[in-house]
Amino acid sequence: MDRSEEKKLLRKQLIEQRLNMTDRLHRSDLLQRVMRIWLVGRPDSIIGAYWPIKGEFDPLPALHRWKEDGELLDEPQMRRIALPVVDKVHQTLKFHAWFPGCPMEEDAFGIPKPKETEIVVPTLLFVPCVGYGMGGNRLGYGGGFYDRTLAQLQPRPHTVGVGFASGLLPNLEPEPHDVPLDTILNELGVVWPIPLGDD
Repeated sequence: MDRSEEKKLLRKQLIEQRLNMTDRLHRSDLLQRVMRIWLVGRPDSIIGAYWPIKGEFDPLPALHRWKEDGELLDEPQMRRIALPVVDKVHQTLKFHAWFPGCPMEEDAFGIPKPKETEIVVPTLLFVPCVGYGMGGNRLGYGGGFYDRTLAQLQPRPHTVGVGFASGLLPNLEPEPHDVPLDTILNELGVVWPIPLGDD
């Protein structure tokens, strides 16, 4: 079995495992808290995220709270959330403003996307992980959309992978085209970079 076949099988196993987690709601609640705490003090005013599919963690409730917190703090610049829309020509992602109740439509993959909202440029990007490893390595769905997007986005946003602890792959090796994530969070806390002790 070659490497691409191995990855395909691994993706299938991890997605099935995620869909069958009996405590996914509890783990999602824990990850919401980790995410909200991690966001405290971040200077970003536009954060990109994703619409969850296949049992993925849903980052949108925590981001909605982050947006509301900004309004309570009376910040001069309004906080905004963005979701990805596939650019079919370049096979990359553009980010469109999203807010609860905004008009949505399905993309070519059947994933909801904002309909005709403003294109924005996030400085922070939450990225879904099927699996992840040390060094910021990520196993996605194999389409390469995030890698191509991050390779050409200027300035490059700070990237944060999010996934459940069950997706940790200690021996995950990157491929030449893989763009490593800056940070990885799961429901237990910060996975990457490895937090240093207080000693």
